[in-house]
Amino acid sequence: MAQAIGVDIGGTGIKAGIVNLEHGTLDSERIRVPTPQGAAPDDVLTAVKGVLSTLGVADSRLPLGVAFPTIVKYGKTLSAANVSQEWLGFEAEKFFENGLGREIHFVNDADAAGVAEVRHGAARDARGLTIVTTLGTGIGSAFLYDGVLLPNTELGHLNHEGQSIERWCAYSAMERESLSWEEWSARLQVFYRHVEFLFSPDLFVVGGGVSKHPEMFLPLLDLNTPIVSAVHRNSSGIIGAASLAAD
Repeated sequence: MAQAIGVDIGGTGIKAGIVNLEHGTLDSERIRVPTPQGAAPDDVLTAVKGVLSTLGVADSRLPLGVAFPTIVKYGKTLSAANVSQEWLGFEAEKFFENGLGREIHFVNDADAAGVAEVRHGAARDARGLTIVTTLGTGIGSAFLYDGVLLPNTELGHLNHEGQSIERWCAYSAMERESLSWEEWSARLQVFYRHVEFLFSPDLFVVGGGVSKHPEMFLPLLDLNTPIVSAVHRNSSGIIGAASLAAD
């Protein structure tokens, strides 16, 4: 049975699991710990070691993929919206490989979620442009055209009144401002309608922490593009990172 390990590092939580590569499902429980305050590299590495140890795979030779909430190019992190500024221009893949004592595959977290959904989820066999968005601490995005990933899109950083739109309409904004589902959905409507106008996608897939409550907000959105919840919900990043590591 083909397996790989996926680790999904987010702004508020670090999750890991053993992935069944044939079915795109978890063969283990999903381990989760809070992301360390400030999300500095050394602290994040320590937390990742902890989840791998809890999962019982600290010394495993299974392929290991790590998803991270920044722009990732050639193993280097080029942004730091919801993590420490130390990640800017940081050789993150080498840092994790040295710290864990093994090779890894390092990828943007939303791109990992997109890969999971196009291979094993809501975007499987979708034609044209699928845009996967992850709604959590921020807003991540993945563009997939006929199943091929176009990496490092950052729709959460579209401008809204002088700041990144994710500050206004990510799931964290709903929690921070105690918005009702209706109030929050009105903000999402602005975001998705603008993205729809810019890119004319064929399908929206919504992942992230809020994707376990699709009935509370998806019916409130009025778009021309079909919009559905991610099949793997908040495990998409784990599954996608593991899948890419095994390629």
